[in-house]
Amino acid sequence: MTMAGGSFFDVAPPRSGIYVVVENVRSLFNVGAIFRSADGVNASGVVLTGFTGCPPRKEISRVALGADESVPWTYYATAVEAIADLQAHNIPVLALEHTEDSIDYREAKISCPVAFVVGHEVEGVQSQTLAHCDCAVHLPMLGAKVSLNVSVAAGVMLYALLGSEDGARS
Repeated sequence: MTMAGGSFFDVAPPRSGIYVVVENVRSLFNVGAIFRSADGVNASGVVLTGFTGCPPRKEISRVALGADESVPWTYYATAVEAIADLQAHNIPVLALEHTEDSIDYREAKISCPVAFVVGHEVEGVQSQTLAHCDCAVHLPMLGAKVSLNVSVAAGVMLYALLGSEDGARS
């Protein structure tokens, strides 16, 4: 559901205070999986940006199983625009990206409301987007690969935020 009237940030019924910003994710199946995980934590919204596909799309719906119709969502041309709007509503924005300065997500002091950005399946979060985030956190990778699938990483972070000290619970 896009927010046609009123503000995307004034959604009812009360939700968890967690937002996920999806930057340039090519796979519509990944987008659908992010919606489904967002529904699982009663996320306040999914923010689609760049060339990320938007509902209604059968590929998104196939994986989302209706979550693309129940989780509030909106679209911005760029993640930087989305971040500016979130921050204007006093919502801190984290990048979920391994960088030189990122910290393990388990060590971050995070409370809701909060938003986090996930990026392109191969390229990750763009550098100009990282520059506008309040900080960067990463998931520790102990195996040979350096990252998880974007929808899996988003799911891990959504549930970690739900369990954060001040995270809303239902």
